Amino acid sequence: MEIRDPIHGAIELSDIENRVVDSAAYQRLRAIKQLGFSEFSFPGATHNRYLHSLGVSHLAGVLFDSLFKKYKFKTPSTRDRLRQAVKLGALLHDIGHGPLSHTTEEVMPKVSELNIEVYKNRRQDLGLTEKDYNLDRQANHEDYSIKFITDSSLTEVLKSSAQDMDPLHVACLIDKTLVCPDDFFIDQGVNFRTLLSQIVSSEMDVDRMDYLERDAYYCGTSYGKVDLHWLIANITMHISEGEAFLALSRKALYTFDDFLLSRHHMHLMVYFHHKSIIYEELLYRYLTSSDCQFSLPSNIEEYIIYNDYKLFQDLASSNNEWAKRIAERKPYKVLFELHSNQVNDRIEAMKLEIEKQGIPTILASAGVRLSKYHTASESEKAFPIFVVDKYDPRAKPYTIEACTEIFQKYEDVRHIERLYVVPDKLEQAEQIIIDKKL
Repeated sequence: MEIRDPIHGAIELSDIENRVVDSAAYQRLRAIKQLGFSEFSFPGATHNRYLHSLGVSHLAGVLFDSLFKKYKFKTPSTRDRLRQAVKLGALLHDIGHGPLSHTTEEVMPKVSELNIEVYKNRRQDLGLTEKDYNLDRQANHEDYSIKFITDSSLTEVLKSSAQDMDPLHVACLIDKTLVCPDDFFIDQGVNFRTLLSQIVSSEMDVDRMDYLERDAYYCGTSYGKVDLHWLIANITMHISEGEAFLALSRKALYTFDDFLLSRHHMHLMVYFHHKSIIYEELLYRYLTSSDCQFSLPSNIEEYIIYNDYKLFQDLASSNNEWAKRIAERKPYKVLFELHSNQVNDRIEAMKLEIEKQGIPTILASAGVRLSKYHTASESEKAFPIFVVDKYDPRAKPYTIEACTEIFQKYEDVRHIERLYVVPDKLEQAEQIIIDKKL
């Protein structure tokens, strides 16, 4: 089967990928917008996670072929099964995503209620604590993804379509903490699991490669455009003690810098747009209200019908103030915005002064760092990306954060603090700021 994609052109699907895409679980992603409320700021941003995931899977195949173009697998079937596994991992990485945005994770059940059997076997070599294994925590979309893959109607599709692959192998590429029960990812003494999982999720994964290009295209911006062909062509592998890791040729370091900066700027200019932020805040306030009737079920088959439309239907039928503001498109208006590398008390003073005059306000803050390496946990540090130099045989491989100054230059958190007020009091609030010289 071939699908026409405005970003990547023709995308070919294998038989198993075609069956997965036709499943009810995957078709649900047609009704989950990729950028949630961003369409209120960027009207073209109505693309969905269905097409995004197809693009991620396509890029996973492209990157796999580039990585292994000179590698001689023991058998052609070994290459085929690993390639198919990473493409399925990429295709299903978002299968459990909640309606509209990550905010709906506020009404997900506890992980224990999902009854994810494979969570009983977690790796002990990643420095994880009891907190990491806590099943009493609130579930997130990745927990639902693992449930879909390993214990749902989709599981049966995967089992019946891939005789030499278990759904757990796919799940192992999405959740690095799961125990792989066999040598599925090993070829000629080299374990390729870490490398393949980094293709699906890392600082240089195909998920980011696709959503940056795709989101920039549909939003009509240039912030997310990077030289993906050059980046992919220069991604390689580093094998250490029988384990393969993702690596980058030193000559493409500046392209990687641009890749990180593009994502950083997309957060600042698109994902953290003031309209998106206020709608997210309104949704959060509704979902955490005592009269909120919307929640996400622990039954994975019931979860299939929970999409953006179902959430908007709930918002439209609710008498809750925050729900009505979303449904009727009457959000609070931004009064003041401050960008800085530290929290500033000036905007808090504005809030207090305006509220003294009886004007309702909302203070919303968003913060972004260039990379998760700044706050990486011990388990995350177990999956480094290396930089190699094929022109210098004496050059030692180094982790990527040690080879570029960009991590140090952008180490601080970039804060965007915004003060919003009810629409009909905007001019009055503006005058208070002027009069009080705040």
